[in-house]
Amino acid sequence: MEERMVRYGKEHKQETRQRIIDKAGRRFKRDGLDGSGVATLMKDAGLTGGTFYAYFASKDELVATAVADQMRAQHANIVAQAAPGRAGLEQIVRWYFSPQQRDNIEDGCPNAALLEEIARSTDTTRQAYTDGALTLIDDFAARLAPHDPPSARLTALSLLGMLAGTLQLSRALTDRHLADQLLEQGIHNALALLNTEQHD
Repeated sequence: MEERMVRYGKEHKQETRQRIIDKAGRRFKRDGLDGSGVATLMKDAGLTGGTFYAYFASKDELVATAVADQMRAQHANIVAQAAPGRAGLEQIVRWYFSPQQRDNIEDGCPNAALLEEIARSTDTTRQAYTDGALTLIDDFAARLAPHDPPSARLTALSLLGMLAGTLQLSRALTDRHLADQLLEQGIHNALALLNTEQHD
């Protein structure tokens, strides 16, 4: 009986910790890594600021963990769910450059929302991002060149950069028509990159 209560306690703490990570990831994408203090992040999760250190040693630890979680979720929920091969890459590109994805920052891509800030973050956060980015890149490369994924790794990296950079620019423009045209051009450019790889 006592053992079951302890196990429930651990599971409950893990579930609460994950809730904090989920809410923080959404908040970071919307307001930036420095846009919210611990009290706000904990309030988002329905907790008091004073309980933060029961779950994380520092805000930096939460930032790195949330970045890793956002990258993992993007891979699991979008990239891994796409059709196999190049058809799946085209699906991913078209989803990525949709106005809905662009306009929904909280639920959207962590690359486009946080890349510039991650570059100025701690080594731990940058490593968490790098690990997640490499998972995406390796998935892209395996779709591009199933028999020799390493040969397509640089193209996959270029695709990730093209996706994030184009989306960042589209979000920054106040001219909605131009921003939408940029997304359409982004689809064209990304598919042209993928076709170039196919002919190499």
